[in-house]
Amino acid sequence: MSPRPKKIRRCAAQVCHRAFKPTGTPVTELKQIPLYRDELEVLKLCDLEGLFQEEAGKRMGISRGTVQRILTSARRKTAEALATGAALIFAEDTT
Repeated sequence: MSPRPKKIRRCAAQVCHRAFKPTGTPVTELKQIPLYRDELEVLKLCDLEGLFQEEAGKRMGISRGTVQRILTSARRKTAEALATGAALIFAEDTT
């Protein structure tokens, strides 16, 4: 039995750079943490725009539970990068 196909997620967030990293150190010398487009979108909707998870899910075409799972992952990755001086590498998809 194969897993359900991944639901298409509507993401409006535009990434203006390839990475977010500490200054002064080349990205090749840093631990690189991928931050996927859906993770960035959920961070933007919930933490920047202040939407509830249910409303963020409606905007993205996914369930509130999926938003919660993505948000937890995005926050963990962001916290790790900030706390350890790693680079966040913006990636298109989780597949």
